[in-house]
Order: sequence, then structure tokens, then C-alpha cells
Amino acid sequence: MTARKIGVTELVLRDAHQSLMATRMAMEDMVDACEDIDKAGFWSVECWGGATFDACIRFLNEDPWKRLRTFRELMPNSRLQMLLRGQNLLGYRHYEDMVVEKFVEKSAENGMDVFRVFDALNDPRNMAKAMAAVKSVGKHAQGTICYTVSPVHTVDGYIKLAGQLLDMGAESIALKDMAALLQPQPAYDIVKGIKDTYGDVQINVHCHSTTGVTLVALMKAIEAGADVVDTAISSMSLGPGHNPTESLVAMLEGTGYYTDLDMERLLRIRDHFANIRPKYKEFESATLVDTDIFSSQIPGGMLSNMESQLKAQGAGDRIREVMEEVPRVKADAGYPPLVTPSSQIVGTQAVFNVLMGRYKVMTGEFADLMLGYYGEALGERNPEVVDLAKAQAKKETIDVRPADLLKPEWAELGAGAAKLEGFDGSEEDVLTNAMFPGVAPKFFQSRHEGPKSVAKTPAQLAAEKSGVGAAPQQGINGPIKYNVTIAGRQHSVAVEPA
Repeated sequence: MTARKIGVTELVLRDAHQSLMATRMAMEDMVDACEDIDKAGFWSVECWGGATFDACIRFLNEDPWKRLRTFRELMPNSRLQMLLRGQNLLGYRHYEDMVVEKFVEKSAENGMDVFRVFDALNDPRNMAKAMAAVKSVGKHAQGTICYTVSPVHTVDGYIKLAGQLLDMGAESIALKDMAALLQPQPAYDIVKGIKDTYGDVQINVHCHSTTGVTLVALMKAIEAGADVVDTAISSMSLGPGHNPTESLVAMLEGTGYYTDLDMERLLRIRDHFANIRPKYKEFESATLVDTDIFSSQIPGGMLSNMESQLKAQGAGDRIREVMEEVPRVKADAGYPPLVTPSSQIVGTQAVFNVLMGRYKVMTGEFADLMLGYYGEALGERNPEVVDLAKAQAKKETIDVRPADLLKPEWAELGAGAAKLEGFDGSEEDVLTNAMFPGVAPKFFQSRHEGPKSVAKTPAQLAAEKSGVGAAPQQGINGPIKYNVTIAGRQHSVAVEPA
């Protein structure tokens, strides 16, 4: 058998830190690794999209467009890749078609090569415009299947969806497993089914590692014909993140498959991020392995979000009830895959159901999900819950593509952005404000101050390690008063804790 090269997409600059440390990694902690990443031999480097855009302006005071341009400059040999939520772009609502076209155009101009386009409901109608926009600017359009497990999701159904994506011009197909649900046999069956049905189409496979089974799933996908797999450098892997890049390389030794990655550069990348990671410890997930996901199907990021919602209501002890409620809400909504934004919508409704009674209070977003305003899920929606949604939202169900109901909004978005202090006059700023109107105005005002890392400095880490400047021990949390006699005179001295 002739050895077959397997491409690798490296995730350390985007999904790895999004999954492990709440997307808080600052650009300053990535730049020194870029040369090695650029020359290591990856098929692509995922570095933008997903939650990074939001985190840049919300937490890091960093212009995401500048981040993309910097990556382009530092990695001239690499295919830069992003995650795009179809008609939602990087925001949480549907945008009118011209806004989608503008966003793709500007992303390509600023350096993006590969657009992994997905929809939270796997509704092809919500991906079509973004896919066409990517094709129109001459970039790589990757159509995405969001993997989930339910009574209505089948291998044949995923194969059919791949065909729909190919019909709309997908240059490759991504099988995206955001919750680490993809077990080895389904991975093999889906990839082989797509290959057998449509011929030599490129298939990329993306898995998280939370359940502990997905490195084996990647191997089975490769055996079935997968061309590219996603991994993260080992020092930024595992837990709710991804399988380690170096482990994949080692796993393929002697199998007839190889990656041709430069191991010397991989080790330098590994060491760079091993040194960086402790700075972000306070943002890290505590999860290592969680096989409960096979029953709850709750991705790690969704779980942490629900926990914070419950704690804010003084009900942190009810997380188990919410985890049991999530699959029921998912079923009522027609079994949507739990990925942004459907994961947040379903998770929040499950919290409300536990705290206030089932559907006694319904979020506007969940009502819209039930009424078709996010698109069509594969399963049938619970008609009783649909009626409750109609009554609350005071609107009817729709069966058209949601974006068909939107009026042209580009001119209005531009006029609105132009009124903001700090707006730089660019179409990129218009898009930033369009996606995050609650956050962008403040960012525009403070942008001139430059990036603000939320990580701990080396000095702070060293102080923690040595105990200098550490939190006071034995419960001391207020000043301690001493009476001190100096030259025969008594003084009262209050010493504050460090």
C-alpha cells in the first residue's frame, strides 16, 4: 500500500484557547510561535472566528481585524482558517445577505483563506449565502456538518447533508464534533459513506477530546478516507479542548499514513505555549474527562455557562437537574445540534425550566427557535411548546429561510457606526459594530489605549510561586494592630495584610 499523507489543521491560535481558557489568550502571547507554526507543515492554521472576535473587543481591547492582518503577515506560507456561523457570521442573530457578503469580502481582504461555514441547526439554507460569498472572492469554502446524536440523526442523513453542501459549491466537507460525541464507528461510517457516495471529496474531521474517545475516532476516520484532521499542540490540548498534535503524529507511525510535520518545530511550539499557559490559569476549565456528555450531550463551554447562570440565581446546587432537562428541551426543539447559538438558547431555557417550571418563562430566543426564526431543525418540534412560543412571542411560525424576512441593513449599519466616538471610518468597523453593538462602542472609545492582556505577568506568577505577595494565610483579611514602644514612647501600629 502506498503511504497516504494526512493533512493537519492546527487549532492552538483559536479553538484550543477558546475551549481551555475562555478565549482569553492575547496576541502578544501568540506572535513568537507564529514562525514555527507557519513552517511546521500544517494543511491550515485556524486562527480567527468563533468566539475570538467577541473576546478581542470585550476583554482584550484588541482589534480583531488587526489580529487577522498580523497573522497574515507572520504566517505568509500558511492557509489561514476561520470558523464562520453562516448567516449569523460571528454574532448571535441572522444578518441580511449584503452584510454576509461584506463580512466575507473584508475577511478575505484582511488575509483569510479557508472559511469553515456551519449552521447551528445544520440548515443548508443558512449556509448558502456565506458559501457563495466565499466562492465569489476566490477563497476555500468548507461546508460543515455539525455532529450530534439523536433519534433523528443518522449516518445516511449526514451523507445526504454532505451532498447538499457540495451542491452549493463546498470545496471540502468538515465533520465538526463540538461536544466530543463522535465515537469511532460512526466516524468511520460517515466518512466512508461520503467518500463512497460522492467520490474523492476532501473531508476534514474536527473533534474535541472531552469524552476520551476521539483520538480513536480520528484514526477510524483516517482509515475511512479522511484527508485532514484537526489537533492542538500538546501543551494546549485535552480536557474540553482537542487531541494533541504530536500524539496524532506518533499514532500514525507504521500505519501507512503520515503527516510530514516538522517535529522539531512542533516541540518548539509546544514549549512556547507550555510557558504561556500558566498565565491564564484562572480562566481554565477544571474538566479533564467527562463521559456524562454521552448522555447529556452538553459541550464543555455550554456547561460552564449554565453553571454561572445557576450560581447567579443562588442555585448552583441544581446543575444536575439542568443537565437532565437539557436533552428534553433539545427534543422539544427538534433535536438541534448544541453549538453556538443553539447551545446557549437551549441551555438557558433548561435553566429557566428548572428554576421556574417547564416553559413558565420562555426566553425570546427560545421562542424564535421554536417558531423557525433560526431555521429548520431535523426533528419535529413539540406542537404544545410551539403554541406556547406563539402566545409569548405574538407571532407565527415560519418555514422560509429566516434571512429572507430581513430588510437591507448595510446603509443603516454604516450610518449608525459613523456616529460612534472612535469609529475609524472603515467597513471593518461597521461590521464590528453590527455584530456586537453592545460592546463595540466602548471598544472604539478605548482602542487607542492598545491591547490589555488579562493574563498574569511573569512577576505575578513568580510572586505566587514564592509566596511573596500571595493571599494572606490562616484567614487574615483585615488589619492587625500592634502596640510598639520606641524610645520609651508607645505607638499603635496597624498592619494591613499583603
